[in-house]
This record gives sequence, structure tokens and C-alpha cells, in this order.
Amino acid sequence: MIIKTSLGKIVLATVVLAEASQLVVSGGAGPVYVARDSQEQQRLAKYLSKITEGVAHDLENGVLIIVRH
Repeated sequence: MIIKTSLGKIVLATVVLAEASQLVVSGGAGPVYVARDSQEQQRLAKYLSKITEGVAHDLENGVLIIVRH
């Protein structure tokens, strides 16, 4: 019998704008990536979403999180 386990509903990564980086305190919920501008932030979030098979969510305060549902 094969038992498959996986993690679900977890934050895999956080992508923040440099000016919003003081809003995020690392608490073990995945790595934090700091982007120089919104274009870089969107690009990083897109790549990380594809790599981790997660979904990017915009918290509308300069913070994007990548979550696996």
C-alpha cells in the first residue's frame, strides 16, 4: 500500500516591495523575497508560483504571498 502525503494550505513564499519590507517579519512561513519595484515583484511571484505549484495572492499592501491550496 502506498500512502501519499502532501502539505496543503500553507504559505510557500512572500514577495514584498522594498518599501513594504518592514511589514513582514520572518516567522518560518517560507522565504521572503524583496523586489525593487512592482514589475519585479510580479515577475518573481509568477515564477515562484509556477515552480512551487502555488497561487499568488496580493494582500494589497505591497505584499504578495504564494500559497498552496
